[in-house]
Amino acid sequence: MQQRSIPRLRIYQVGSLALLLVLIAGWMTMGGFKGLTSKAQASRPAGGVGGCPFYPADNIWNYDISNVPVHVNSANFIKSIGSSGVLHPDFGTGKIGIPFVVVPGSQPFVPVKFQIKHESDPGPYPIPPNAPVEAGGDRHVLVVDSGNCNLYEMYHSHLQPDHSWKAYSGAKWDLNSDKLRPSGWTSADAAGLPILPGLVTYDEVASGVINHALRFTVSQSQAAFLWPARHYASSSSNKNLPPMGMRLRLKANIDISHFSPTNQVILTALKHYGMFVADNGSSWFLSGAPDKRWNNNDLHLLDGIVGSDFEAVDESSLQASPNSGKVKAPSTTLSGNGVGTSAHFPTSEAVGWFRESDLIG
Repeated sequence: MQQRSIPRLRIYQVGSLALLLVLIAGWMTMGGFKGLTSKAQASRPAGGVGGCPFYPADNIWNYDISNVPVHVNSANFIKSIGSSGVLHPDFGTGKIGIPFVVVPGSQPFVPVKFQIKHESDPGPYPIPPNAPVEAGGDRHVLVVDSGNCNLYEMYHSHLQPDHSWKAYSGAKWDLNSDKLRPSGWTSADAAGLPILPGLVTYDEVASGVINHALRFTVSQSQAAFLWPARHYASSSSNKNLPPMGMRLRLKANIDISHFSPTNQVILTALKHYGMFVADNGSSWFLSGAPDKRWNNNDLHLLDGIVGSDFEAVDESSLQASPNSGKVKAPSTTLSGNGVGTSAHFPTSEAVGWFRESDLIG
């Protein structure tokens, strides 16, 4: 069969296309898209429990902050928390940690009474009488309604003889929604944030990846809160103290290769998703759920990580709306080094609410 010769023009077109693809590939390899939030990031599956997500994939809890800028006051925040303090896993076997329970959509609702009614979501809540209560003074109760993907959390909770509950405060969260609590409202947490999405759980670690932010406590905090937090629990105006909602990440250059596989999963999450200042307590106490399968001795090797290994980040450019946890779609401008993301700052402030640029000592 006679072969057809390819026209010279088509050869040039194919060659030009191949050269263009090579140039684009080289540009990307050299960091041409650095700083751009990719569609892969937006569609990455979020963490979750009971078949329910920890919010939509585009929620700030599920955002990889590896390339988010360091906060200008980071050094002072870390110093105030304790540069030489060690990371402490506030979870383990037995009753160490904050427990939770998953219930079906058919779980009966029971009355709940709150001391702080004006900042609590009213009952009834689907809390079983045998719901685990956190040991110690905080007595948190966390319940996931797996049928409707709602999260119910209470602080200082007490079961009553008639199977109703009394608590200091309570909050209901739609795990499929980005909606935040009203500004200035507490939750079962001082920061007005949910607790469960910030916990280290055994099953998630065993899966090999944690792809959402965690939570931790500090001994002193500022009378301010940052998005997505909604509340503070301090009277101090010291701008070098961390505000509620401040997000820290483990520095990228910290070597974690000598840690166990379990601890590497946790530390990798802290590099990519970080942890929110969520409550007052002992500094550098990382929250998690109790589980008999934890190895307490191994977990406590996390104390090889110290405060100076962390840095505070500035998330202000990620905020789409003050009342939503959804991450802002990046507005980009092409520069000689690739694509840069423009900063975004809120246009209004509520009580206790600050722009990150205001938090400079």
